Amino acid sequence: MSRRLAPATLVVVLGVALALYMSPSGASSTVDSAAARAVSGVAMTVADMDRSVDFYSTVLFFEKMSDSQISGREIERLLGVPGARVRVVTMRLGAERIELVQFLGRTGRPVPPDARSNDRSFQHVAIIVNDMDQAYLWLRRHNVEQTSPEPQRLPDWNRNAGGVRAFYFKDPDGHALEILQFPADKGDARWQRPSDGVFLGIDHTAIVVSDTEASLGFYRDTLGLRVVGESENYGAEQERLNNVAGARLRITALRAAEGPGIELLEYLAPLNGRPYPAGAATTDLVRWRTLLLTTDADVAAAKLGKSSSAQSRPAIVALSDASLGFRRGLVTEDPDGHGVELRAQ
Repeated sequence: MSRRLAPATLVVVLGVALALYMSPSGASSTVDSAAARAVSGVAMTVADMDRSVDFYSTVLFFEKMSDSQISGREIERLLGVPGARVRVVTMRLGAERIELVQFLGRTGRPVPPDARSNDRSFQHVAIIVNDMDQAYLWLRRHNVEQTSPEPQRLPDWNRNAGGVRAFYFKDPDGHALEILQFPADKGDARWQRPSDGVFLGIDHTAIVVSDTEASLGFYRDTLGLRVVGESENYGAEQERLNNVAGARLRITALRAAEGPGIELLEYLAPLNGRPYPAGAATTDLVRWRTLLLTTDADVAAAKLGKSSSAQSRPAIVALSDASLGFRRGLVTEDPDGHGVELRAQ
């Protein structure tokens, strides 16, 4: 889980361990050559847009920011779906946003009912709350599908995560979600500010990967995100949180200059996580796209084309419809099959 960066004098002493708590604003914004300058959120495919909007607004207090319907050759090429007609709703919580995407006139495959937290298709967003007990009670009142039996407090021996409280659950489509509360000495300072609301914003999105080093080759070396911390989490609390017996995870936190973080979750044990579903389509509900902003789509495409993680240089698609907030974009995959979309004005 992402944390704030300690003062410079302590960094010398504590190094990477406390770097896990770097704030989003703490990442450098001076590297113009980075393919990705910001993480702007995630896009999730949903089956019933009105149901999803009601869930995120009523249960999690997201605010609807935009609601668009898009079709045509441009969106077909970008998403790789012939005849695509999509409804896209942007929802905001605090300073962060997510996109809900419904493909009109067609239904993709649902999230497998036996999906597990250590499967490579796993991805969630971590929503920060300032009162875990109140947030958990609220979710229970709305009959959310629980993955964790109850909120877990991570043990104090874990210097990076001790005192953090977390809980896993699902939205109506089976997408994994997490609520997270930081103790006073951890997390970005903005999560500690007084607030009338309980649900504050999104700290990061987390993905399960098979090989951290291969994923770093993609997110760090190719896209330019920076590693801001690493930890190894295990124990009874972690097992209950992930609902995976014997769970032992290597967690690597990355950030761009702006936006929420991306966490790489590599299961060191157990090793029975299933690979990303073969042939997963953009229309399938298991399909997420992590959204990144780039200052130069051509540079980003060239770097992805040279990367050993990319099969070929992704095609850049120019959009005449600016309702999604960008003019040029490309969609690719990371080494495990997670969708990644880069956008440029």
